[in-house]
Amino acid sequence: MKRCAWPKNELAIQYHDHEWGLPVHDDRKLFEAIILDAFQAGLSWDTILKKRENFRKAFDNFDAKKIAKYDEKKVKQLMNNEGIIRNNLKIKAAITNAKAFLHVQKEFGSFDKYIWQFVSHKPIINKRKSIKEIPAKTEISDAMSKDMKKRGFAFCGSTICYAFMQAVGMVNDHTVDCFCYRKTTKTI
Repeated sequence: MKRCAWPKNELAIQYHDHEWGLPVHDDRKLFEAIILDAFQAGLSWDTILKKRENFRKAFDNFDAKKIAKYDEKKVKQLMNNEGIIRNNLKIKAAITNAKAFLHVQKEFGSFDKYIWQFVSHKPIINKRKSIKEIPAKTEISDAMSKDMKKRGFAFCGSTICYAFMQAVGMVNDHTVDCFCYRKTTKTI
């Protein structure tokens, strides 16, 4: 079975085959992706995948309402949690992003309606022959990053936004020879 070249271990293969690039419209899952992509900045995605269950436990299963209320005591608790990435700026960004996320939900009715507007509410189907053709960012991720920053989000640069877009299926960057290339019509 042919797949994209980037997954190199069983955890990454499972993620690639069953999640990456499938359109996500569930607000909690979208919020999880935002938080994890921010924590991934400067690290490998494999590191995040290995710690994802620990993140879910530590961050109340990515319940934005709960995270928005985290205080300094909770930040210290998270900084002592060896199961997650212990970066003070990223932990505080998760709290900031929870608050911004809730504001967006209130304004748009759902985060899904807000974020998918950047791709006219349907996935962009790319035709990449090699992972070398996949950009780190695009004009759309630039626009998304700029708008998210304006709305108070942190750790949402264009490269992080593009990784998010790939993860949640806003863009299909599976290579055309990958068996998952045609699976992106399924929604999770």
